[in-house]
Amino acid sequence: MYNYRFLLPILVFALVSGCGSPRKPIEPTFGASPQLVEPESSLIPTVNIAPAAAWPEGERPVAAVGLQVNAFASGLDHPRWLYVLPNGDVLVAESNAPADSGLGGIRGWIMSKVMQRAGAGVPSANRISLLRDTDADGVVDQRSVFLENLNSPFGMYLDGSELYVANTDALVRFDYQPGATRLTGPGEVVAQLPAGPINHHWTKNVIGTPAGRTLLVTVGSNSNVGENGMDKEVNRAAILAINPATGETRIYASGLRNPNGLAWHPQSGELWTTVNERDELGDNLVPDYMTAVQEGAFYGWPYSYYGQHVDPRVEPRRPELVAAAVVPDYALGAHTAALGLAFYEGELLSQRYRNGAFVGLHGSWNRDPKSGYEVIFVPFDNGEPAGPPETILAGFLSEDGKARGRPVGVAVAADGAVLVADDVGNTIWRISPAADRGSRPAGSSG
Repeated sequence: MYNYRFLLPILVFALVSGCGSPRKPIEPTFGASPQLVEPESSLIPTVNIAPAAAWPEGERPVAAVGLQVNAFASGLDHPRWLYVLPNGDVLVAESNAPADSGLGGIRGWIMSKVMQRAGAGVPSANRISLLRDTDADGVVDQRSVFLENLNSPFGMYLDGSELYVANTDALVRFDYQPGATRLTGPGEVVAQLPAGPINHHWTKNVIGTPAGRTLLVTVGSNSNVGENGMDKEVNRAAILAINPATGETRIYASGLRNPNGLAWHPQSGELWTTVNERDELGDNLVPDYMTAVQEGAFYGWPYSYYGQHVDPRVEPRRPELVAAAVVPDYALGAHTAALGLAFYEGELLSQRYRNGAFVGLHGSWNRDPKSGYEVIFVPFDNGEPAGPPETILAGFLSEDGKARGRPVGVAVAADGAVLVADDVGNTIWRISPAADRGSRPAGSSG
């Protein structure tokens, strides 16, 4: 691994100046058959941060042709993840990394500065807010604090009258009644989740299985490629299966460096996830991806990437695991930070979007040129990706390389509009057809 004591002055300069390696062409690292270049190693890893700030007054992202975007809700506090309740209410997790993520020393200090510059250095609000559009005009007019005093909450899932929240350290259950605007009863811990004393990838997402007897929870790795020791990676870089009645936990799928989005495909019934892959193998390795998740499968981390491509940095090697590594289904670009995932089952947008995937790409901090900073759409046919990605929402990266907001969670509203959580812009954006009368100019809010 790198000698960060030696690199400290250089990296500090990179943090301040935003400099990176010499500009290189963008490799075709999207799609079902991405072109994987040879790994690169260098004394100085790329640090190319887009300084992040909220949107200037009157400005907004740019929607694709035939679509428009408006502010569904603004003035939030680092909104990360979205969940739409059956009655149309929208829950938003206003959250960030816990105060002590366990990354100490020089590397931890560097990462804290990276996160601050990228707009992720604010304290966690530790709450879930409820957003309601009572007059169906596409703009929130009622909001309330739904749950508070949580611990870096992220994923949410409703099963009947039970609402599950994935905090960074535990899966917690709350009693819920339809129409409630605030939950006041105590939460019940269903199962502990991997957290401190190191908690590198802190976000945890949750979804229920169709049969309703199991909850699936994402847990990211505690390192880039196991450099903290594999004993720190127990039940990490995985999707866990949890019995909500007993809390019993087992691994559902593993070798997934940092899985975030979770969704069941409406045609195939398969579980899909988005995954952030490893760093420091070059600007064009390794592509983040989305994939159908096979129960019991191993996806390579940390020993290999994209199937059997061995990571030369990881010792000791595990050739038997590399041989078993499953190739992901669809690459989402190197260092794009693929997070949000939602399959479209609504009717507001045109038929061409049906069953396809909307994906939020949070954006790179370690690639030159920068990548991500947009919401894309991947068409599907018969349950499989069926074409190149299309940019649906852009403009998060200005011409001078600064981030104006950053997209994270994606959800489909009850009316069929697509909602996007912008954690730096502190806004929930609403994507709808250009003729939709429910949309208002950006800057409108509830």
